[in-house]
Amino acid sequence: MATVDARPIIASGAEPFDAIMAAVGALGENEELVVLAPFEPVPLEGVLSSQGFAYEAEDLGGGDWRVTFRRPS
Repeated sequence: MATVDARPIIASGAEPFDAIMAAVGALGENEELVVLAPFEPVPLEGVLSSQGFAYEAEDLGGGDWRVTFRRPS
């Protein structure tokens, strides 16, 4: 499993998309990617869904979200 915590990246004013896509590219066949964000990353969910990923979004409270992406088996 790989994890990208986008919260500090976004808090610094940067865009986490490249870091997330690099993590996606490094995933093994059955590995999951967990993205932590200060909001539900709906655009990212759409991008990765179009690449064949299923996802589960979980509201952690306080505005934080954890989204787990996985390729269906």
